[in-house]
Amino acid sequence: MSNLEILIVEGNLREENQSFLKAGIQTHTESLRDSLNHFNYGFNFDVVNPSSDTNLDLVKEKLSKYDGLIWGGSSLNIYNNTPEIKRQIEFMRECQKKVKCMLAICWGMQVAVTAAGGEVKKATNSHIGIANEIVINSSGLKNPIYKNKKNKFNSPAFNFDEVVKLPRDSVCLSSNKINKIQSLYFNVGSTKIWGLQYHPEITYEKMISLIEFRKEKLIQNRKVFKDENQINEHISFIKDEISVTNKAQRMIELKNWLDNINKQ
Repeated sequence: MSNLEILIVEGNLREENQSFLKAGIQTHTESLRDSLNHFNYGFNFDVVNPSSDTNLDLVKEKLSKYDGLIWGGSSLNIYNNTPEIKRQIEFMRECQKKVKCMLAICWGMQVAVTAAGGEVKKATNSHIGIANEIVINSSGLKNPIYKNKKNKFNSPAFNFDEVVKLPRDSVCLSSNKINKIQSLYFNVGSTKIWGLQYHPEITYEKMISLIEFRKEKLIQNRKVFKDENQINEHISFIKDEISVTNKAQRMIELKNWLDNINKQ
């Protein structure tokens, strides 16, 4: 079997990734690559950052060569509509025309939805490191992305925004009390697009590192926590989840997406 050709799209700005590396935290691209390599497939990975790379036209020309595209998270907010964000939306539209199969995670889902005519807004509540009690609905139970997944599950997650309007002909696959749309599926032409608001590719350990890294912002800017003690209590809660988490169950959406690509 030949290797799968996978394009990883980095959603964060270069400066954010540099700050991750200085803090000893994996970039989202590194997390995606490590998680995909867990599965019994051979891969040829290419990576592109549409916000900062200068070779986007060359990448666009060869999009049809990829078996799949996976678009990861970011600290950006799509409604800010900066030039970097506009570049990502434009690149997503090209990908939706030419890539056979796409998995868009967190920020990636928000870009995919926006590019296809849906809408994303700031959420009333947020997920900080974990999303609790995500429930797969009847459409999700029939969708291949959730093959062998438990009907109700917790997952690593980190988001302040949410999808509030689906693209035309798309289907919501799961929800929880914080986000009505935790996952979705739609087509653009012959391109299959799955979106996940949560992060099956990121460990809870990395989520804890991100919370500690963003501690001041979470207290002062976001006002999610009132003080450091409250953050530490939340981290303890996530550590309890680590002890009961099954890695295969956490990442099963990645496996199912890869299996779907392999059947094409």
